[in-house]
Amino acid sequence: MPGKTSTTATKTAKQPTAQQGTAKAVKPRKTVANDPALDGATKSNEGAASATPTLLSGGNPQIAKGYGDGPVQAYIAAMPGWKSNVGRRLDALIERTVPGVRKAVKWNSPLYGAGDEGQGWFLSLHCFAKYVKVAFFRGSSLDPVPPVASKHKDVRYVHIHENDRFDEAQFTDWVTQASRLPGERM
Repeated sequence: MPGKTSTTATKTAKQPTAQQGTAKAVKPRKTVANDPALDGATKSNEGAASATPTLLSGGNPQIAKGYGDGPVQAYIAAMPGWKSNVGRRLDALIERTVPGVRKAVKWNSPLYGAGDEGQGWFLSLHCFAKYVKVAFFRGSSLDPVPPVASKHKDVRYVHIHENDRFDEAQFTDWVTQASRLPGERM
C-alpha cells in the first residue's frame, strides 16, 4: 500500500546498524549543593566540602559564579599562598572605602560595584602566578592613572607582587574615585 510502512520495516529502521554503533551511556549529573559556610557559593559535588577549589592557570581559583560576599570570600580563601592575605586586605579596604559595596564572582574573578546593579562594576581582582591584578574598569579616568596599561583604552591595572610596598592611601583614593564613575556592565 502506498504511504504505509510495514511493522517489520519500522522496527528494523530503529535499530542501530553496525556502522552507527550503540548509544553512549549517559553519565549522571553532578549534584550541586549549597554550603552555608560559603553564603551562596556552590560546590560541584555533595560531600566535597573539604575539597579545595581547582586552581586554574597561574593559580587563579575556580569558583562558581555567584553574587554577594560569600562567593568573594570563597575566592579569597582559595587564593594560593601570600595572595590570600593580599585578597583579604584589598577586600577589607574596598568595603571600608565604599559602604554597601556590591560583590560577585564572575569569570573566576571577584567584582565590586557601587550603587544598584544597573550601575555596573568598577573593579575586579585576578590571581596570576607572580602577582594579584587589580583592574579598574574606568582607570584611565582616575587621577593619577594606575600604572599598568591595558589593551582596552579605559582599563588600567595595579599589579601587586609578593614583596611589593603597597600604598594603601593611593589604593583607597583610586577605589573612591572609581566607585563614583559609571561602572562596567557585565
